Amino acid sequence: MADDVLAAVRVAPGRTELQHFALPRVPADGALLRVEVAGICGTDVKMYANPPFTDPVIMGHENVGVIVDAGPDFVRRHGVCDGDRVFVEHYVGCYHCEWCHAGEYRHCENTDWRTNPDARRYGYTSAANEHQLWGGFAQYMFLPWNAVLHRIPDGVSAQLAGIVTPLSNGIEWALNAGGVGYDSTVLIQGPGQQGLSQVVACAQAGASTIIVTGTTRDAARLELARELGADHVVDVRTEDPLTAVRDLTGGRGVDVVLDCTAGAGTAPVLLGVDALKRREGVMVVQGEVAAFPDFPLKKVTEKAITIRSARGHGYRACELAVAQLASGRFPLERLATHSFGLDETDRAIRAVGGELDEDVVHVSLLPWAGVA
Repeated sequence: MADDVLAAVRVAPGRTELQHFALPRVPADGALLRVEVAGICGTDVKMYANPPFTDPVIMGHENVGVIVDAGPDFVRRHGVCDGDRVFVEHYVGCYHCEWCHAGEYRHCENTDWRTNPDARRYGYTSAANEHQLWGGFAQYMFLPWNAVLHRIPDGVSAQLAGIVTPLSNGIEWALNAGGVGYDSTVLIQGPGQQGLSQVVACAQAGASTIIVTGTTRDAARLELARELGADHVVDVRTEDPLTAVRDLTGGRGVDVVLDCTAGAGTAPVLLGVDALKRREGVMVVQGEVAAFPDFPLKKVTEKAITIRSARGHGYRACELAVAQLASGRFPLERLATHSFGLDETDRAIRAVGGELDEDVVHVSLLPWAGVA
């Protein structure tokens, strides 16, 4: 193992530099991960263009790799050892607050960079902090005692395991937040990696009608949605989506709306409110819109709509995602459409942002590709 680590560091808005870091000393309760795949999602695109702080950051929060140096206390705590391939969640909780005790470490202040300037979260933490390697856009990543790991079965490749994060989000948002289950009717807005993952989750859960909306440029993604289990797809540029939903549900509307759009403004929420059934539908939203003038609160309350927020994933959702990958039931390898080397980090992020190729679904950054 080399003495230094090559990493892609965000040094300014929309700017990355390759830098070398010393391998951190691994304590008895820590470990070192040789990163094989770091997935890239829409959040990375936003954080790259508009960083929340000016410190240098090694981005990358969807990380899969092999443990290469685990301290004895780490081995006892996590039940893993050198040579094991794992998926590392990006949350790093404290494990003594009420949220951690409830199993909801994603809400722990220790990992909430929005409220805690010293928070630890992979892909969001300053590289100036101790151990430095807090992101997957690097050849190695430091694992503290409170890292959350999921062992990857032997039959699942590293690149396929790289989609655990969007797939676990799909499970969390559709099944846990949205309550999708047997015979549910569902509208999924946006056929990106999150929307397609939710198609799989809804199909696996037994939904009877899955409708996916997108735009004309999403033609390939909409076709992939069909292959993954969608019953109907709607191009919102060529047909009225509300009319389509009503026609496809016999005028009843859907039980659940899952908003997976990006940059579409308030339109998906307004469509969701109207597309839900007469009473007690559920809408799961990402909440990217900072302000919502003329929000239809009266209609929401009259229809008794429950609005849930799409915020990350829990441990069980990740375990189910890994099991789904191992089952081979769905052609999930179709989600992993593009891969780039570490020296192409800027291009990889921009590809997810739609600047290079319209058919991008999920991008994998391979830290060792092309590296001597």
